Amino acid sequence: MIERPAARGAQPASEFAEQKKTWEKASAKGRRRTGPGSGAVDRTISDLPLKTIYGPEDAPLDLANDLSWPSHYPYTRGIHPNMYRDRLWTMRQFAGFGNAKQTNERYHFLLSQGQHGLSVAFDMPTLMGFDSDAPQARGEVGKCGVAIDSLADMDTLFDGIDMADITTSMTINGPACIALALYVAAAEKKGVPRAKLGGTVQADILKEYIAQKEWIFPPRPHMRLIVDMIRFCRDEMPRWNTISISGYHIREAGSTAAQELAFTLADGFAYVEACVAAGMDVDSFAPRLSFFFNSHIDFFEEICKFRAARRIWACHMRDRYGAKDPRSLQMRFHTQTAGCSATAQQPENNIVRVAYEALAAVLGGTQSLHTNSMDEVLALPSEKAAEIALRTQQVLAYETNVANVVDPLGGSYFIEALTDELERQAEDYFKRIEEYGGVIEAIEAGFFQREIADASYRYQRSLETKDRIVVGVNAFENAEERQDIELLRIGVEMESEQARSVAEVRRNRDQAVAQAALERLKKACADPSDNVMPHLIDCVNAYLTEGEIVEAMAGVYGRYTEKVAF
Repeated sequence: MIERPAARGAQPASEFAEQKKTWEKASAKGRRRTGPGSGAVDRTISDLPLKTIYGPEDAPLDLANDLSWPSHYPYTRGIHPNMYRDRLWTMRQFAGFGNAKQTNERYHFLLSQGQHGLSVAFDMPTLMGFDSDAPQARGEVGKCGVAIDSLADMDTLFDGIDMADITTSMTINGPACIALALYVAAAEKKGVPRAKLGGTVQADILKEYIAQKEWIFPPRPHMRLIVDMIRFCRDEMPRWNTISISGYHIREAGSTAAQELAFTLADGFAYVEACVAAGMDVDSFAPRLSFFFNSHIDFFEEICKFRAARRIWACHMRDRYGAKDPRSLQMRFHTQTAGCSATAQQPENNIVRVAYEALAAVLGGTQSLHTNSMDEVLALPSEKAAEIALRTQQVLAYETNVANVVDPLGGSYFIEALTDELERQAEDYFKRIEEYGGVIEAIEAGFFQREIADASYRYQRSLETKDRIVVGVNAFENAEERQDIELLRIGVEMESEQARSVAEVRRNRDQAVAQAALERLKKACADPSDNVMPHLIDCVNAYLTEGEIVEAMAGVYGRYTEKVAF
């Protein structure tokens, strides 16, 4: 038996202080790294200052109030007692291309490979509320996602899939209420009651005005629709997450981590305020709110962003909005690895980037995760690339053991200090937004847009000066690189086929039933006391197309045009 060494005695404070002075002198004499990437050695990717080393003075923690325990307020360390020891995160792959039949085949493949839930990517015409045969849709049908025009398409999309057994996330915002109506109608045709459906529809329209620019109506009518959706889901769909408040696209637009954190949570608070103003008790709907974050390439900054998000949400929900149900305080979120960090050059490097970003999401405590495919910057993911992305999650979950300890980096001086700093910057942003009068007023004033544009410019300049390095882009290039990755391409014949399909749906429906449903919807849109969701479900069951429904609603609400901001 090997003898253990004698226990180390406590180091005298004076000796410890003297060692620190010695280290500081040695550190001051160090020769700072030069060359590519050296300009950003003391800054995060979001431009937050970094020290060489962190100690107790950098993270003066109140353990009970700042950290506590997993599943206890303020949830910095996670919302479940054992986190992934009890249940792994939901593994999703964002998928959709071509028509509903093609995407359905991809869904069956992903589910057969061990994926836990589905995540629907819609094409641009669907996202903007246009049918596939509309002039505005020409050249875009099925290109960046699946074309869904009517209930016939939604039926095909989930053919052979048990909608009661899987959860589905739908990334759509302007026409989100129509997508939800289509999903409910398709499930009920299969005999699955709406109360058994689990998943979420993104529906976060505020971030569209801030970052992604896929809106239809002006902000206030859109907010009314979201309140109607939340009320409907509260009463009819208890398993459904009524909205996925999305920071992902804010980050993709060029924001910093602190801006993604602040702007996303500010949007979340705006939805809470709108629902409370509409007469709903906060604890009746807040437990079903969910979030969607970006996991970028700055490893530690991302982990801290997730931890800070949970703490900020819990504090504001309890102290500002008076929530009493612990579930209202617990931020649940989905994460997707950063599309904006992927490169067309040396695309295999994206596999490595995605692995680190996925690890940050897991160490940050995500409930659901999508890993990008290596070829997404070039085209829609091929089946092989999607499989590699899913295998990345499975290796992370089953081989690395990182899921075996809750919040393993908690208590690190650096992690806690950076978590605190991100929280502080977010709170500063909340004050600035309040000075405008709220989120919608700040949108109308161009505040968010200017902040993101400035951050994006600073980051681009750091690449051009080579202060920051992106491997294969501004350093370590390969002049002889060949593009031999097999890409998924959508042919023009698919667009023609989908246009014929939607025209056939219009011809074969009962026109009187469809027109009556549309008239009832218009009246509901004009009456703030009438919830539009039941009328939308009637419309899609009458095989009205998305474009027809949007056009009728726009006749009441109008269409939004953004003011140019400089």
